[in-house]
Amino acid sequence: MPDCPLTPDVLPPNLRKHVDPASPPVLRSMAARGTVPMSPSTLTTALFMLTFDAEAEIAAAARASAASLPVTVLSAALRDDDLSPHTLDFFGQICAGRDEALEWICLNTTTADETVARIAAAGSARICELVSQNQLRVLRSEAVLRALLDNPSAPRSTVDMTADFAVRSGVRLDDVPALVEARRRIFGEGREVEQTPTAEAVVQEFAVGDEGAGPIEQTRRLTLAQQVVQMSVAQKVKLALLGNKEARGLLLRDSNTVVAMAAIQSPRITEPEVLTVANSRTAPDDVLRYICRNREWIKAYPLKLALVKNPKVPLPTAMKFLTFLHDADIRALSFNRNVPSGVQKQARTILSKRTTPKRPE
Repeated sequence: MPDCPLTPDVLPPNLRKHVDPASPPVLRSMAARGTVPMSPSTLTTALFMLTFDAEAEIAAAARASAASLPVTVLSAALRDDDLSPHTLDFFGQICAGRDEALEWICLNTTTADETVARIAAAGSARICELVSQNQLRVLRSEAVLRALLDNPSAPRSTVDMTADFAVRSGVRLDDVPALVEARRRIFGEGREVEQTPTAEAVVQEFAVGDEGAGPIEQTRRLTLAQQVVQMSVAQKVKLALLGNKEARGLLLRDSNTVVAMAAIQSPRITEPEVLTVANSRTAPDDVLRYICRNREWIKAYPLKLALVKNPKVPLPTAMKFLTFLHDADIRALSFNRNVPSGVQKQARTILSKRTTPKRPE
């Protein structure tokens, strides 16, 4: 049996004994049967880990428990962006045919493209429609696009719409009939479309694939910017995955939200880059919302402060982060006319409560 890709330390300390291979079988068996009180996300993670247990009986019990989890538990767990991609992939398999659960998996930004591709390949018309609406995944993953277009359950309207979008975005796969038809439908028979720079060519020409590379000189930076402007949307999305900080900096400012979202979701992006975006008053709304939802990023104090100051951040979200700030920063915000009036007013209220002496009991 292969080793589990997760280690017990992903669970709360008091629950690790229930998945630790060194623990007594009775403790692991309790968790495998779902009799140990856990939060939905913790429970799904623990059950996934226990399917790798050396005791065949425990592994089978964990798989059976996972397959029979009620909708209420799955709903809370599979929507959690902090859930491991491995756990999401496992439930994508164990929940085959359960559209409601598969929808939550496909909508989770943490879910791997490979998982979504497998779901899209065998999914119902409802699932195909949902996957097609995620334009970033469709452009980012050739496997997702192919699976969606090849699925016989996908409605013709969904296939045509997805293929048209992909072709207009610059995708060309001559072995996919739906894309060939869409290309003919959009550009006409035999007409050649002007070739645009590819992500691979740009990375090679400007050496913007190495994260350790220093900043390029101004003249070459301008040339790089010109090349990026000429690229198709699909190639820009690919560049967001292949390129370094220099390339992402250009893509994060792209007017196309799909491109900017591809850059902010790049697995190579760093916290300083995210902080720069959070401070930007021209950043797309979708990008800022994505940053606000990332639980790991918003643990950083400077990021909370930047988001509170940014007037493009939804007021309720800014108010939530405001309560975590230090008194000195809250005082500064209460006089800062560059932040929304609601933030100013709330800052004064919080400061007043913090500085008012408590009455003796």
